[in-house]
Parts: sequence; C-alpha cells; structure tokens
Amino acid sequence: MLYFDHCASTPPYPEVIDTLAEVMKAHYANPSSIHRAGAEADKLIGRSRGLLGELFGVKPEEWLFTSGGTESNNTAIKGVAKQYRTRGTHLITTQIEHASVYDTFRQLEREGFKVTYLPVSRTGHVDVEQLRQAMTDETILVSVMHVNNETGAVQPVEAIGRMLKASYPRTIFHVDAVQSIGKLPISLKDWGIDLLSGSAHKVRGPKGVGILYVREGIQLYPLLTGGSQERSFRAGTQNVPGIVASAKALRLSMQSASQRKERMEKLRGKLVEIVNAIPELRMNGSENREEMAPHIVHFSYPGMKPEVIVHLLEEQQIIASTKSACSSKDSKPSRVLLAMGAALPQASGGIRISFGDEHTERDVETLGEALKQMVDKLKPLERGMTTSHELR
Repeated sequence: MLYFDHCASTPPYPEVIDTLAEVMKAHYANPSSIHRAGAEADKLIGRSRGLLGELFGVKPEEWLFTSGGTESNNTAIKGVAKQYRTRGTHLITTQIEHASVYDTFRQLEREGFKVTYLPVSRTGHVDVEQLRQAMTDETILVSVMHVNNETGAVQPVEAIGRMLKASYPRTIFHVDAVQSIGKLPISLKDWGIDLLSGSAHKVRGPKGVGILYVREGIQLYPLLTGGSQERSFRAGTQNVPGIVASAKALRLSMQSASQRKERMEKLRGKLVEIVNAIPELRMNGSENREEMAPHIVHFSYPGMKPEVIVHLLEEQQIIASTKSACSSKDSKPSRVLLAMGAALPQASGGIRISFGDEHTERDVETLGEALKQMVDKLKPLERGMTTSHELR
C-alpha cells in the first residue's frame, strides 16, 4: 500500500513509539503532584519544553502543550480575542484557513467581534497590501496560516509579520503552522510571530498532542480552567508520554527538514509533470514551486466526485484524500478552491496528494500510472457528472 495522506496524519517514527511506551510504563505519576514521582514526570515536561526552545530559538516557557492543532488554534485565537477585547473587536484572517481557524472566527463573529476574511489570488495566496488596507485601530489579531492544508500554497507570513511589527506593533500575529513545521523553515523572532500552532501527529509523532508558542508578554484568556498547568492558560493534567514523544518527533523532523524539503521538491515536480500530462486533470495552485509547499500536490478532476476517485485509487492500494481530514466527509465543494475562483465542477473534484519520508520516485510513477487508469475508467462518465453539477 502507498500512503499519500501525510497531511492528515503521519506514521510515527519507531523511536517515538518506543519513547511513548517507555514513559507510559515508567512515569505514570501526575506531574502536578508534589511527591518525587510527580516531580520526575514534571521534569520530563520541562525537558521537552526546553527542547522546543532550542529548536525554535525561543525561551522554553514560551511553549504550551495542548491536545492537538485544533486546540492550539482555538486557544490562540479565542484567548487573544477575549483577553484583549477592551483594545478593540476587529479580527483579520483569510478565506482559506483550516476549519479549526475559520470556524473559530465565525463563532467569534456571533459573539460580537468584527472579522475581515481576506480574499486570495487564483493561486491561493494572500496579498500583504490587501491585509495592510484591512487594518484598523481596532484590529487586535491577525491570523494567517503558513501552508494551506488543501492546496499547499505557502502564505507570505514573514512579510506579514514584519509589516505588522513595523506599522501595527500592538496587533497580535498568529500563524497556524500545522502543515509547515518540519517541512519549511520558520523563524519566530525574525518574522514577528506572536503565536504559532503545531501538531505532533503531522511530524511523525503521536496523536493527541499539540504545541502552541506564546511570545513572552502575551496573555491569553483560558478556555480551560481548573488548574495552574501550562502557565494557567490551559488547565488539565498534561499528557506526559505524549509530550515527551512529541518533542522527540519534532527534533527528528526538524533535524532532517532541509533534506526532506529538497527530496520532496523532486517528488512534487515529478507528480506535477504527470498530472499536467493528463488532460482531464487540472492542477490547483501556483506553477512557481517557491510559492507551494514541497510535500503537497493538489489537483481536480472537474465534474467528478472526489470520493469516487479516492476509492478507485484505493482499489489499486493507493491512499489519497480529498481535502482536510477534518472536512473530508463533507460533500460540499471546497471552500478553499471556491475562494481561489475555481468553478463549481473544479471545486467539487479536488484530490490531495501529500508525501512522506518513505516515498520514492518509483512510488510517484506508480501513482501516475494509477491516475491514468482511473481517468480512463471514469472518462465515459465525465459528461454526465459535469451536467449534473451544472444543473445544481
């Protein structure tokens, strides 16, 4: 089986699995307890926090541990909105954010906040100047993802962060980096990032652990209360085995990030050539590889239901996905592709391929052969499917 759904979840490193099991077996005490066993468990969390500090060049205490990327995003966005509401009620994000960001802003709108959803280009990119024009004296938060989870479009977060710090230093900048950590370089300080979200199971770590960078000086209104854990920003007993294993996965992924990027760019280039050579398929995103993440290829078969394509590929032992795993069971057209100006048939027929460490050029060739066979099988149905979409 060829697993091309690393954006949804990744196979854990073998040594991460070993670490998880070892810590579960030896350090089961509550890290908030005052006895020795609790102190030892707490020390492991401290070491993990220290490792993140080293990896990102910031203070260890600026990192929080959560239950995943969704909680990290919610904690950052709602925490800032509620904490700094006296400064203003205007928030800015984009039309293409992951649901855990987009739906959070929609919820805040219902609570009285004013939200600007920035449009994107046909390649799926935000314009920094449009963001500047959307800023007001009431803007307290800007949230822009680093890599789009569907198309792989890389957003200009460095330029955005520098612009905000130069012109709007009181506005807090949040970045959802769930799809970029371990794949692309990130400089928290140089880019002026105040909050950054990540998820362990996207970098070959365990599920159920998220990370959240909170720059020193930033206060968050806690979503979970009832304890002083995580600087009182996130109450609840910490997942010690998961945290230690996640820190190890992040270290392993970031140590090999430059080699991974170079190798995946070659795989992506090869698959893009294959897709472009199949007339029925249409690439989504930019032709400039510098504007796209190296591990994601997104294309559409206009007029075809993506779940049909996914199941046909699965019959050939190939695992792919339609869009975000959190939204993959939603049959609606892609909100991201619609925001990019795609017509309904194209927005309804998107397929995402995402690479991992195990993939080779031969795997991409096998995928290409499967795509050609899939198109040959579905082509007779194309006219009827397209007409069905047009009648909606």
